[in-house]
Amino acid sequence: MKKRLLALGLCAMMVFSFAACGSSDKKGSGGGDAKPETTFDTVKIGEDFTDLKADVKWVSHRTDLVDNVYKDYISEFNKLYPNIKISVEGITDYAESMTTRLTTGDWGDLCMIPTTVPKTELTNYFSSFGPKAEIEKNYIMLENFSYKGEVYGIPSVGNAQGVVYNKKVFEQAGVTDVPKTPEEYLAALKAIKDKTDAIPLYTNFAANWTMGAWDAYIGGSSTGDADFMNGELVHGSNPFTDNGKNTGPYAVYNVLYQAVAQDLTEDDPTTTDWENSKIMINNGEIGSMVLGSWSVVQMQDAGPNADDIAYMPFPITVDGKQYASAGPDYDFGINKNSSADDQTAALLFVKWFTDESNFAFDQGGVPITIDAEYPEVLKAFDGVELVIDTPAPEGEEDLFSNINTESEVGLNSDNYHVSIIVEAAIAGTPTLDEIVTEWNEKWSLAQESQGA
Repeated sequence: MKKRLLALGLCAMMVFSFAACGSSDKKGSGGGDAKPETTFDTVKIGEDFTDLKADVKWVSHRTDLVDNVYKDYISEFNKLYPNIKISVEGITDYAESMTTRLTTGDWGDLCMIPTTVPKTELTNYFSSFGPKAEIEKNYIMLENFSYKGEVYGIPSVGNAQGVVYNKKVFEQAGVTDVPKTPEEYLAALKAIKDKTDAIPLYTNFAANWTMGAWDAYIGGSSTGDADFMNGELVHGSNPFTDNGKNTGPYAVYNVLYQAVAQDLTEDDPTTTDWENSKIMINNGEIGSMVLGSWSVVQMQDAGPNADDIAYMPFPITVDGKQYASAGPDYDFGINKNSSADDQTAALLFVKWFTDESNFAFDQGGVPITIDAEYPEVLKAFDGVELVIDTPAPEGEEDLFSNINTESEVGLNSDNYHVSIIVEAAIAGTPTLDEIVTEWNEKWSLAQESQGA
C-alpha cells in the first residue's frame, strides 16, 4: 500500500509555519517565551513548550467521538502537556454551521476546515502551518488547503473511497466475488434482495450529508485519472454526460439511481437513521453502504459482528483496472485570531494527534505520516491503484470552486444535487439523463463566465 502511494506521489510532506510572539526559547511557558516562527515540521513533541499554559477550544464534526475517544486522546496528550486544556465541541450539521461561524469569528481556536472555504480565503481565517515544500517531506495529502506555498490545513486522516459491506450477507446471497462493475454490483444487490432479509443498499438519505459521499467517487475512482477533477471536469465539455463506458461521474450517480429505481434500497428513504444503520449493518440487516473508509471502524464497533464488516473498491473498472480515489478527511485549521499561546498549543496538539495518537490507524484510515502502518481493512485494496487529485495549476486554485458555486451544482459541498437523484428514481421522473443535462447546462454557463 505504501509503495503504491509513493508511486502515485501521494507521499507529499508538510511543514507548518506558525507565528507566535516573544523570544526564541521554545521550551518556555508561552507568551514572552514563544518562538516567533514555530513550524509543524520543526516543533518537537514532548520537548518544546512543555510548560505552556493555554485553553484550546476545538470544534469537530465527529460528534460520535467527543465524549469518549477524543477524551482518551486528550488525556494522553496531557501527560506531555499538563497545562494545555483542550475542550471539544461537536457539531452535527458541520459543514453548513461551521461555514457560518467562521464568518462571525466566534468559533474557538482549532476546527476542521469546511470544504466550502476557497483557497484564496484561507489567510482570512487560519494561520499557516508552514512551507509546503518542507512539510511534504514527511506528510501526505496536503493539497486541499495549501495556498501559495503555505499549508493551512493538516489532514486528520486520509480516506480511500469504496463501499462498506457485510460479508456474511453477500455470502448468503451467493455473491462470492467482490463486484467490480456497476452491472455486477446491481446484480449483487438484487441477489441480496431475493435471497436474504437484508436491505441491499442503505442510502442514509435522511442524514443528508451522507448523500454528498457519492461525489467522492466521480474523480479517480470512476476515471483512474488524477487530473480529472482539476482538468477535464473544469475545462471539458458536458462532463456529466453518459460516456457509454460505465465509467466517469454518470456511472457513479447511475448506480444510485438504478438501485433506488429497482427497489434495492430501504423502503422509505426519509426514515433512514444514521446511528442505527451502524448497528443494522453489523447485525446483517444491511448489505452495503457507499461511504469512505473512515466508516468501517464505526460499523465494526457497532455490534458483536466486527469480522463480518469489510470494505471494497467502488464497483467501476476502467480499461480492466480498478482505482480508488484517496484524499484527506477534514483538515485541522488554527484560528489566526487566537492568542499566541492558544495557537501554539493548538499546533502542539495537531502535531501530537498526527504523529503520536495513532488515530488514523485506529479509525481504519490512511495515515498522513509517511511510512506509517496501514490498517487491515485497506488490504482489501491490494492491486487497486489509489488516486489522489492533481492540484490545480497556479492561477486556477479556485477555478473549480468558482464554477461549482456559480453553477449551483454543488459537488462536494451541497448534498441537494444527489438527493434529487434519489427523489427522481422513486418518482420515476426526471430521468438521470435529464438531471445531468441540466447540470451540464449550468456547468457550461459557469465555465464560460469563469473563462474556463
